[in-house]
Amino acid sequence: MENFDNLGLAPILLQNLAGLGLIKPTPIQEQGIPHIVRGRDLLGLAQTGTGKTAAFGLPMLTRIIAYGKRPAPKTVRALVLAPTRELATQIHDNLAAFAKDAPVRIQRVVGGASINAQSEKLAKGTDVLIATPGRLLDLLERRALVLSETKYLVLDEADQMLDIGFIHALRRIAKLIPAERQTMLFSATMPKLMEELAQSYLTDPVRIEAAPPGKAADRIEQGVHFTTQGDKAALLAEYLSKHVDELSIVFSRTKHGADKLANLLEKWGFSVAAIHGNKSQNQRERALAAFRAGEIKVLIATDVAARGIDIPQVAFVYNYDLPNVPDNYVHRIGRTARAGRAGTAIAFCAPAEMDELKSIEKTMGQKIPVIGGEPHAAAEVARAAQQQPKQGRKPHRGQAGQGQRPPRAEGAASKPRAAKPAPKPQAKPADGGAARPRRRRPATAAAE
Repeated sequence: MENFDNLGLAPILLQNLAGLGLIKPTPIQEQGIPHIVRGRDLLGLAQTGTGKTAAFGLPMLTRIIAYGKRPAPKTVRALVLAPTRELATQIHDNLAAFAKDAPVRIQRVVGGASINAQSEKLAKGTDVLIATPGRLLDLLERRALVLSETKYLVLDEADQMLDIGFIHALRRIAKLIPAERQTMLFSATMPKLMEELAQSYLTDPVRIEAAPPGKAADRIEQGVHFTTQGDKAALLAEYLSKHVDELSIVFSRTKHGADKLANLLEKWGFSVAAIHGNKSQNQRERALAAFRAGEIKVLIATDVAARGIDIPQVAFVYNYDLPNVPDNYVHRIGRTARAGRAGTAIAFCAPAEMDELKSIEKTMGQKIPVIGGEPHAAAEVARAAQQQPKQGRKPHRGQAGQGQRPPRAEGAASKPRAAKPAPKPQAKPADGGAARPRRRRPATAAAE
């Protein structure tokens, strides 16, 4: 297949695709579009950045354009559910570009924006609605829209929706949509719960697997640098300093960690912003706009906020913290090497993250090349930390390899401990209460 002309798409869509410079379909588009045009349910498995939005959007728009009339007030013809605001925005912008000048009304509703303004837009009826599950339920409870006329349902990044707890919301929404509908489910991974979801939502679906689940894009150059948790911030700054003019995304495991790291890098002179679930919609959109424009060179993100970041200029992805879920590693590094470009993904692995690294490599079916540090030394530190209780020592409360004394060499003589002097009696407070414990001076916290 050399171009989109033979896939059965509406002429105005072909014209807009040519204007956007999209000539040759990707594998997921080439395989999926003909089936969706014919009305088949579809289960699409493809790694992130392979063109899933066009794969379901172009044939769906083709069928809606053929209606030739506007939707009824408050009705929705096609519903696209996405796990995050960023991904919903990306889908909306892509579909709007595909359907430019076509008689199609496309709306987006997400949290963090005025629900009253969204209700007013939906009152006129909508051809394609892109929504996050939480905000959609809010609007349904307000009776701002009805789904009784919905003929198309798309679940995009469905695995992520399950990961962040939207399964109950999906079930509530699905009950409001007629059973006679066309359903498309797209995901980069296929966990067991996803199989169950597909069986419940899809009817005799066509299954398309453009890339094996857990496989990263071929154009991503990967590497792992072994270090300690306390040295990660300085190591990241060293890497960023080598590519000050390139756009980089740094992944943190927690929202607090993302803010803390962003503040530290800003003090060190980097142009940086953080996005995560605690940021308002306006804050997230401003940060992404500045990042896309190159005004900010470093974006610190959590897994939830990262879905939908489709910026081809991103050259580097840094896994500052390794993810607990191995599949999320593939999603993270998929933020680079987009639109046919090459990219680099570097993971920082602390001693306590050795198990996460092994799980990632097992899921991907490949070893990540070592580009720095000593993996065996890191493993030994972790192993020594686990063995300390067996040697009669009190285990350290912190992470393995941080602030812990090395184990005593075999054969070394034990140093006798001096007897502790009896504690001096403390004066009782005047109010008769318990004496306030003396606060220990905290150890200097390692920067994230």
